[in-house]
Amino acid sequence: MKVKFKRLESYFSNPEVDTIKEFVNFLQKSLPLNKDTFVSFDEGRDGKMTTGVRRPNHHIHVLVKNRLLIDILRTLSHEWTHEFQHQKMGLKDTEPIQDIGGPEENMANVLSGIFIKQFAKNFPEYKKVMFGEID
Repeated sequence: MKVKFKRLESYFSNPEVDTIKEFVNFLQKSLPLNKDTFVSFDEGRDGKMTTGVRRPNHHIHVLVKNRLLIDILRTLSHEWTHEFQHQKMGLKDTEPIQDIGGPEENMANVLSGIFIKQFAKNFPEYKKVMFGEID
């Protein structure tokens, strides 16, 4: 499985790119995906999205404008969880999920918070970059 990034270097500094790539490796170990997945970083919203959205055919879109990297990573992990639900748990694109309070959304909310905390704890060398404190 490969993760293919779109506009990664367009929006992020080298330390941020390194952090994002390490975070994706961490996500792949935590919630492994089978199929190649595309992650696009965007300034504007893509249809009905707040800070991110998972689309069919293994596409994840993450909003980057005016956001700290830690918030972008949390959104990425949230949408990664939804992709995992589709690839490994049998969720289908034709079946709508309950946006607030539904089991799939709750799972993504909980795991994204856990992943951010675990990553910061396991990889303290990235904390300054995550919190926007680049020297």
